[in-house]
Amino acid sequence: MHRPTPFLLFALGLSLATPGLASDARKVSWSELAPARVEYENPFEALSGEQLDALRRLVRLKSRVEAGDAGSTDDVTALQAELESAGLDVDGLLARRAEIMALRRAAVTGVNEDLIGETVRIPGFVVPLEFRDLKAVEFLLVPTAGACIHTPPPPANQIVHVRYPEGIEVRTLYDAVWVSGQIAAENSVQTVNYVDGTAPVEASYAIQPMLVAPYR
Repeated sequence: MHRPTPFLLFALGLSLATPGLASDARKVSWSELAPARVEYENPFEALSGEQLDALRRLVRLKSRVEAGDAGSTDDVTALQAELESAGLDVDGLLARRAEIMALRRAAVTGVNEDLIGETVRIPGFVVPLEFRDLKAVEFLLVPTAGACIHTPPPPANQIVHVRYPEGIEVRTLYDAVWVSGQIAAENSVQTVNYVDGTAPVEASYAIQPMLVAPYR
């Protein structure tokens, strides 16, 4: 009687273990990928439309000065003096603006640290990036069909960059899949191909999956 070689036993054990590992993965929703919401005070809500417009002009003028347009320096001085005479703390507001922009950026690109390193199972739709033998071996996993192609990209922390050397057949962008594997915080910018060109799409997560299977 022919006995299996140690290598064959190992390979058989691996093939049997993979589905089991995938089934043990923690099922996560897309909302769980976002970090905890950070509440903050927004001083700009108390300003009038005219004051907001003036602050926007001031920001543009300051940008010109920083870019080397010395001719805008007097305009900056005059406009800032005008706003301060109306009782606004211009420097404080501009500093707060930078803080709020950073918070908003973190809300759409930050990750849920509790998930990092976990083996997860998440459903989604495929946006192909690279094909091999007519199969997608690299793709973006997104929460809605046609995202990044027919509609604008979702926030970066709602996109997962997936490398899957085995490849999957992509018949349409509307066929959902399950992706199971260890999730990592990996910010990247991927190039998505369109019929009429390309566009960069930012992702905050990455998975090199154990299993990609049709959504059922």
